Amino acid sequence: MPTLAESKWLTRFLDETPGDSQIGGKSRQVPNACWSRVVPFCPPNPVLKLWSNDLANTLNLEKGDDLILGGGRVVGGMDTYAQRYGGHQFGNWAGQLGDGRAITLGELDVNDSVFELQLKGSGKTPYSRFADGKAVLRSSIREFLCSEAMHHLGIPTTRALSLVTTGEQIVRDVMYDGNPALEPGAVVCRVSPSFIRFGSFQIHSSTGDYSTLQSLVEHTVKNHFPEHSIGDDEGRISWLNTVAKQTAIMISHWMRVGFVHGVMNTDNMSIHGLTIDYGPYGWIEDYNPNWTPNTTDASTRRYRFGQQPQIGAWNLARLLESIVPLMDNPETLHEVLDTYGDTFDHHHNKMWAEKLGLNEFIEDDKELVRELNTLMQMCECDMTLFFRMLCSIDSPDIHELNDAFYDIDSIPTDEWNTWLGKWFKRTGEKPNRSLMRAANPKYVLRNWMAQLAIDAAEKGDFSVCEELQNLLTRPYDEQPEFDEKWFKKRPEWARTKIGCSMLSCSS
Repeated sequence: MPTLAESKWLTRFLDETPGDSQIGGKSRQVPNACWSRVVPFCPPNPVLKLWSNDLANTLNLEKGDDLILGGGRVVGGMDTYAQRYGGHQFGNWAGQLGDGRAITLGELDVNDSVFELQLKGSGKTPYSRFADGKAVLRSSIREFLCSEAMHHLGIPTTRALSLVTTGEQIVRDVMYDGNPALEPGAVVCRVSPSFIRFGSFQIHSSTGDYSTLQSLVEHTVKNHFPEHSIGDDEGRISWLNTVAKQTAIMISHWMRVGFVHGVMNTDNMSIHGLTIDYGPYGWIEDYNPNWTPNTTDASTRRYRFGQQPQIGAWNLARLLESIVPLMDNPETLHEVLDTYGDTFDHHHNKMWAEKLGLNEFIEDDKELVRELNTLMQMCECDMTLFFRMLCSIDSPDIHELNDAFYDIDSIPTDEWNTWLGKWFKRTGEKPNRSLMRAANPKYVLRNWMAQLAIDAAEKGDFSVCEELQNLLTRPYDEQPEFDEKWFKKRPEWARTKIGCSMLSCSS
């Protein structure tokens, strides 16, 4: 297999969209452009620590190239840049944002497929504002492990090829509380068909730059949605319907496994319907639909677990608004929101049928699901353990699921057994267990698991990272050798620990 230096690179995004006339990372406003050329920072001591063999095989790449993957070497064919975009952050328009610490190496041409490779944490860009454009080991491990874990869960996501430590110490105030400290630096190479976001379109529409907006739409559809044509409103609606469907399917998967993105700003919404930008994410430990891991969102809980489907629709509406200037009949865009809602409802119902081992979802099952959601919130119940253990119970007895609860004495036994009896009857006492095991993972990347990996890596030991990476490539398999270590409720020490129950956007 070839190395990165020997691979074939394309520059379609740069060739087909307008760019910045200046080169370099000085912070500035960049009007009428989709990108700025930037040279990555050369780290003092780049060392490859984590690698995805699975993704490397997809990319037909040989392991190595520490210097390139750390940002210290740009080879022939690469034309490095940062993308410009805007976005609504926590519901408010934020203007120009852009890749503040991500620099694209180029588009890798692999067997008639093209993948954009991007280094996160590789230095300043025009969109870094007051930041240094770098990333710390803590957040880089979280991004690397979660990107790959989500892929193996069957959830649409960007991928992570590598993690390289830089040999630097970087100052970060992890909780924004006036206590900065030095942390080791790192760079993740992340991979996607593209990193175009909802905000990529919004920025041009918001400034009235409809020519650049049109160029971006043409590039996006030509290269990433070639089955569509945008010559008229019908074609544009068809393309946006596809975006809506892919976004709805992605979020239905989040809900299936208990994943909370944490920062569903429009600049963090992929046009491909991929999970993107792994910041203060988390998996709900106890089944609390109001939980968010993001301390920045603690007061309003805008991006809490239970509201993610509604936020997806809100964000999609902002994308549609940005396309209005290109439409002859903008009112037809409402159809796209209907498509999103219908798609999400269909997949959400399908998801519940699979989680409960039902061969089909009927109208009466909605009440069964509502009752289950109510019961799971009555006392502290671990979502992942509960549904995985439900796959194996022999009778409608809640005490077979005791290990999923944090306080056994608080379990409302009668109510639970009544519900389990209804569920057992609905399945004819024969739930489709293979369907359940394929929908209910045994292992997910809980924040406390990631924190253990981070704590060890910051001392130079990456074995926990590697163990989790291997474990999470088969999240639906039993892997009983890991039961005692990883198939368990959140440890008490993690209940209030920074990095487990509380996370910020600091990276």
